[in-house]
Amino acid sequence: MPDPRLPAWAQDLVTRYESGAASQFILTGNVDDRLLLPVAGFARPAEPARLGEPGNGVELGTLTDFLVKVLMPRFEVILTYDLAVGLRVERGGEVFQQWPRWKQDPALPRHPREAVEVISHYLRYVSNLARLNEARASTSTKSEPAKSAIRAIQVGIIIRGADLVAPAGQGPSSYDLSALACQLRDWAADGMLTGATLATFLIAGNRNDLHPLVANNPRAAHVPVPLPAPAEIAAALRLLAPRHAAALAGSDLDQAAGMLAGSTLNAVESLLKIREHQRAALTTDALVQLKKELVETDCQGLIDFIKPGRTLDDIHGQEALKSWLRQDIALWAQGDTQALPMGYLLCGPVGTGKTYLVECLAGAAGVPVVKLKNFRDKWVGSTEGNLEKIFRLVHALGRSIVFIDEADQALGKREGGSNDGGIGGRIYAMMAEEMSNPHNRGRILWVLASSRPDLIEVDLKRPGRIDVKIPIFPTTTPEEGFALLRALCKRRSLIIPQDAYADLKPLIPDLLTPGAAEAVAVKTYRQHRTAAAEPVAALKISLDGYQPPVAPRIIEAQIRLAVDEATDIAFVPERFRALRG
Repeated sequence: MPDPRLPAWAQDLVTRYESGAASQFILTGNVDDRLLLPVAGFARPAEPARLGEPGNGVELGTLTDFLVKVLMPRFEVILTYDLAVGLRVERGGEVFQQWPRWKQDPALPRHPREAVEVISHYLRYVSNLARLNEARASTSTKSEPAKSAIRAIQVGIIIRGADLVAPAGQGPSSYDLSALACQLRDWAADGMLTGATLATFLIAGNRNDLHPLVANNPRAAHVPVPLPAPAEIAAALRLLAPRHAAALAGSDLDQAAGMLAGSTLNAVESLLKIREHQRAALTTDALVQLKKELVETDCQGLIDFIKPGRTLDDIHGQEALKSWLRQDIALWAQGDTQALPMGYLLCGPVGTGKTYLVECLAGAAGVPVVKLKNFRDKWVGSTEGNLEKIFRLVHALGRSIVFIDEADQALGKREGGSNDGGIGGRIYAMMAEEMSNPHNRGRILWVLASSRPDLIEVDLKRPGRIDVKIPIFPTTTPEEGFALLRALCKRRSLIIPQDAYADLKPLIPDLLTPGAAEAVAVKTYRQHRTAAAEPVAALKISLDGYQPPVAPRIIEAQIRLAVDEATDIAFVPERFRALRG
């Protein structure tokens, strides 16, 4: 039975191996991080002390350490390979040296193809020994026991950087690459090998970076290694605390671990070393900023955290919309997830403040908001690999909002065209699967924004992925336009009195978007500072000769699209309701 101290992914792996369901495992995800190692292995029961406390048999190590020390403590021979050091005997050198081929040529290869061939030959040798042992055992009797029974050898194979050994991209040597991938695949599919006491581990950051013959092998088990949960981070902090007393002085380690969710243990340990060197304690304010930096660095620029510096009170107008969002936030806070939407679609003309609304939603909900940046890549499989990284992060964050701006361009199409090599179709499939995962309800809220919602695949906008479609409109009356301009000028300490409305009314543009109003407020401030004009006079100068930044016909077309998408007619101002298609 799996050790109860093991993380869930490792328990699943052990169950698959011990049941005989799989002997090859593709480990992806957080594979370059440090892990907590219950170094006593399966033979030692879990102690009552919390994981990470001194004296309970736990240390930090690499994934290879975890496999060798924790999952394969009784394996007699363990071979590892990576491009940097080539093939190595990690354990069982004396046993491995009994192989007749090694006696003829003891040099271990560095080149991938040669190394995989050597491993394959050795596995067949071990398999033959196991079969011979079974044959001798079957012919023995009580009166005539088997002569010189041959003991079966348990062998573990670890291929680090398997995505570099058998990458997804097809180059000039694609024939050799496919041949190598076939050999890796045979370790799980060849009945002669799977009948032996063998376990093979192919380690890659992303499954999509692996050669398709390897990644899509139905006989291999895909085991994602997630980012550490808050409990694991807390255990690591307890383990590291004696060496980082200044950095953790006065800290509630469980609270700090919760705030660092989404970070790797590598990043957490590096952070502690820096703060210890600076003799600076990890305060709550420091943790918020440092966590943002750690996660963004680990994600290699694929995401941004949106700073929740606003609330729904900062949104001008849109009362029906704000009421709906406040209800959802209240349900989320109460843990009543059954009534929560899986996602929102924000649609409306350019400049109506869709991103601003997400910032306000973030502040009101009090959860991290992750904005996807440009995750598309020109290399084969890289775009899909980038999405895998992003999904791992948002799952580790716990409750969070995932924001995708310009969703009509980012989400791909069901039928990827030949001009993009099928990337659009694969992005669509991955996003559709993740957005409809019922386990994400109440944990991950998807927010899509687009001024062209008609270009988003209908299936991505259906209930179960996007349950609420929220239209956002420009101002519909001069009064609304004036109130918006007043609010934006006030942020720049320019006070426009209410009684100035009558004089300014003829100049206030129709269908004024927050983006356009922001530009007018900036121009007003400039007039006030450079020409010493009073605020009302400066605003009047700015409105005189105003030209909308987007052509009215485009604004009107985008309004019509937003009206058609609206989930609830209450979201649509009376002026636009007649536009419903």
